[in-house]
Amino acid sequence: MAKTKEQKKEIMELLKDKISRSKSIVFTCFNGLTVSENEELRQNLRKEGGEYYVVKKTLLERAFAEKKVEDLDIKSFQGKIATIFSYNDEVVSAKVLANFKKTHEEKVEFVAGILENKYLSSKQVADLSQLPSKEELYAKVVGSLNAPVSGFVNCLAGNIRKLLYALNAVKEDKVS
Repeated sequence: MAKTKEQKKEIMELLKDKISRSKSIVFTCFNGLTVSENEELRQNLRKEGGEYYVVKKTLLERAFAEKKVEDLDIKSFQGKIATIFSYNDEVVSAKVLANFKKTHEEKVEFVAGILENKYLSSKQVADLSQLPSKEELYAKVVGSLNAPVSGFVNCLAGNIRKLLYALNAVKEDKVS
């Protein structure tokens, strides 16, 4: 059923809001997904602070007109296109889609993406999905910061341990 002009205006406002709030956007082709598979993907994205949204390409193109992203040509995308907005982490939407793609190989694919108002090709989005999440990066930084302190503590403990071994050996020597 065709949408009225008022409904289209509401959708445009909603899209503009989603675009302005998102840290990254991934476009995916979802030909062949069943309703339950679509809902599974939506739920996985919601858990990670993302949102899966399907709208006609013309409305999507109009919503992105103000954003002025170079090389973005939504009309050239083939098949049914869904837009995935990532609100918390730049990488999470691509990661969730990559994980979903492992079990639904033929049914979803990366089409393009937007990160920091720059167009990403499908290959770049796939590469983005391989990056660690913010939490993983924070853990690596904390581990790196903690490593010298841990090494220093182990070094000091090793010297005390060696002293105890020497004292124990002297004690054993005196007892025998």
